[in-house]
Amino acid sequence: MRDVRGAWAVAGAQLRKWHEEPVVVQSVRSAGAATVAYVIALRLSPEPAPLTAPLTALLVVQVTLYATLTTGIRRVNSVVAGVVVAIAFSVLVGLTWWSLALLILASLAVGHLVRVSEFVPEVAISAMLVLGVTRVGDTAWARVLETLIGAVVGLGCNLLFAPPVWVGAAGESIEDLARRVRRLMLRMGEEAAGRTPVEHATARLHEARRLDHDIVQVDAALRQAEDSLKLNPRVREGLLHRIVLRTGLDTLEICTVVLRVLARTLTDLAKERDPEPLFEPQVGATLEQLLSEVGDAVVSFAVLVTTDISQNAESAESRLAAELSTATATRDKLAQLLLDEVQRDARQWQLHGAVLTEVNRILDELDTEHRSRRLMEELDRGTREERERRDHLVRLRQRLRMPRRPRQRSDRNRPPVSGRSL
Repeated sequence: MRDVRGAWAVAGAQLRKWHEEPVVVQSVRSAGAATVAYVIALRLSPEPAPLTAPLTALLVVQVTLYATLTTGIRRVNSVVAGVVVAIAFSVLVGLTWWSLALLILASLAVGHLVRVSEFVPEVAISAMLVLGVTRVGDTAWARVLETLIGAVVGLGCNLLFAPPVWVGAAGESIEDLARRVRRLMLRMGEEAAGRTPVEHATARLHEARRLDHDIVQVDAALRQAEDSLKLNPRVREGLLHRIVLRTGLDTLEICTVVLRVLARTLTDLAKERDPEPLFEPQVGATLEQLLSEVGDAVVSFAVLVTTDISQNAESAESRLAAELSTATATRDKLAQLLLDEVQRDARQWQLHGAVLTEVNRILDELDTEHRSRRLMEELDRGTREERERRDHLVRLRQRLRMPRRPRQRSDRNRPPVSGRSL
């Protein structure tokens, strides 16, 4: 009986997790909006199968409300522009092989003129679909009507059912990036503690360069999360969330750049000292310990950035501060060991100093005081920009509501003060 209850509890937890998954929520919302748009179009459109309405609703219901507003407007513009071009061609030349080529060229040109961005091909598609039917006039306006129905239904779906917030997915991407950085640091530290062939050091350098592609993917996930915070009624303090995530990713990006430079330094050192070890045994062991501690601090920094609850944030910040303190002490020990080694053997002293400098840069970027100053600067800038936009809207509203001044009569038409004329 206990096993059955445990199985039901696990199944219930998985069901709740599936229900809260943003991808699942988005799929259900898109399917529902497309179905509702088709049902409405069946009643209002003269076409027997008004599939343009569900297609438009499916494309308009994007992952965020902000994207839905911008996408819906551009898509409606693209369809209307395509219909207008098709009507013009049907009146002038009709449908032939050469008119089809001209139609596509004209539609693409019009799409760029009306600035529909990614929906430029939709202008040509709409024009070809409308031009290829017999009753051009009726079908053209039916397609416009279906497009409007789909856009309105898609927008209404996002207004009534708030789209999912993609902050969790962006946070997972940031933490995953930090863990990949940590794993690379551990491998670099293990190889630096012994004899490192040039091939292994070069392989670590290529891994550090591949982190740039990972940053691009994380940046895309973060942009999606930032859009999901805009105009979302379920989100409070959206500006704070956006700034925390964005500055956190900026810090990790700087750390990956410095790590790539560190990998290049170790590769150059391996070429210079081959077949000798990179460092003396004690220096190599200390560097391995330092890179391990810095890797732990990178992961703790990512956890701090993606933590919402204040109590957990305080715990993550305390853990990060402790790890940075430990790494700083190890850094000081490594600096003394490197100084002693340079005094004994001055070969490659520039590369040894570069290793220490690059580790210092990573520690400085992860410093909590440095991050606090950066957050305050970004918050002040964001708040100032929002205040300026709000003041601009207030001034515009005041201008629209300003009553007109009554026209003053001229002295020539003014009636006399008394019964006698002056």
